[in-house]
Amino acid sequence: MTDSPDGWPVELRGVTESVVTTLGPNDLWNAAALGLHAPDESEDGDGGNEGDDGDCGVVTATTWGNTRTRRNFHREGGGVVQFVSDPRTFVDAAMTITESESPVSDDAHAWVEVEAERIDAGESGGTRWEQWELRPVESAVVAETVPTINRGFAAVVEATVAASRLDVPAYDTGELLARLRYFADVVETCGGAAEREAFATVEEVSGWRERADEGSDGTP
Repeated sequence: MTDSPDGWPVELRGVTESVVTTLGPNDLWNAAALGLHAPDESEDGDGGNEGDDGDCGVVTATTWGNTRTRRNFHREGGGVVQFVSDPRTFVDAAMTITESESPVSDDAHAWVEVEAERIDAGESGGTRWEQWELRPVESAVVAETVPTINRGFAAVVEATVAASRLDVPAYDTGELLARLRYFADVVETCGGAAEREAFATVEEVSGWRERADEGSDGTP
């Protein structure tokens, strides 16, 4: 197996975080975070991939709930997957409603237009999930960068996951709030200005800090 699946502009391993834009009924492109499960590595420990398509050579992704991405995949049959390194762009896609007239973000280092075919579906923790096979149609590398490692960026990504689960009954709210406190400390200690700004958006949109200050059950 090669690290770069045919037609994909970058190497994929494990679950690679990306931003996907899908065309909505208002003719605007909606941005959302999307985890890409690499070929032969589609089964990971976070429960993000519940289905088994029986083909280890494809890239898959899972949508959770009745999201714009899910609806637009059904309506349009695909979208544009982008790879970004700016945590603010990732958080905006993951935590807010972000729409644009262009399918490709100015911050994208590479992009790939994909066809999306639903290959499995089910329910976990009271939430409906659908698994998609993503087939590349066209791709481009826009800019090449020297990779750097920043724990603050990783903490921002994990914070978007924890924040998105705060109101899901299957997850313990107190545990999630404790994780978010830890991620906040990591961002403050190890992140730069971009990571701190991105984390501030997570805090503003989710309201997690107020809930943590009150207690997980909402009492002072």
